[in-house]
Amino acid sequence: MTETDEHWMRIALEEAQRARQHADVPIGAVLVDEAGAELGRAHNRREIDRDPCAHAEVLVLRAAARDRGVWRLEGTTLYVTLEPCIMCAGALVNARVQRLVFAASDPKAGAVGSLYDIPTDTRLNHRLEVRGGVLSEEGAAPLKAFFASLRAAGQK
Repeated sequence: MTETDEHWMRIALEEAQRARQHADVPIGAVLVDEAGAELGRAHNRREIDRDPCAHAEVLVLRAAARDRGVWRLEGTTLYVTLEPCIMCAGALVNARVQRLVFAASDPKAGAVGSLYDIPTDTRLNHRLEVRGGVLSEEGAAPLKAFFASLRAAGQK
């Protein structure tokens, strides 16, 4: 793990905590350019926005593309606290993100090695460099606590 990866993942973890303020799954993401400048950060907002696509990864990609004025986010690295799902992994490929760093794996819905491996699939027009497991325990802990509280409250 590089010091830079750990630094940005800690920021993504801070962002994940903001999702708890509106009872959403605590996932956070930060997008950084190749010079090390932050392009944006986001957290899950599905509940508050009533939007099934309001995942942290999609929100930060949308904001960065809007700010840059282009949809191609070449030369960027996305840091996210949980292995991306199918939708988010596809969005990373479509946005031409160069690198993905994630904390915790997602054996139930992960599309970056767990169930699928979308970012490195040679059949697609773009592939990403992927690094998983950066601060994995810190990424998994808020998720475990969140879902335990839902189970305790009788929700799924």
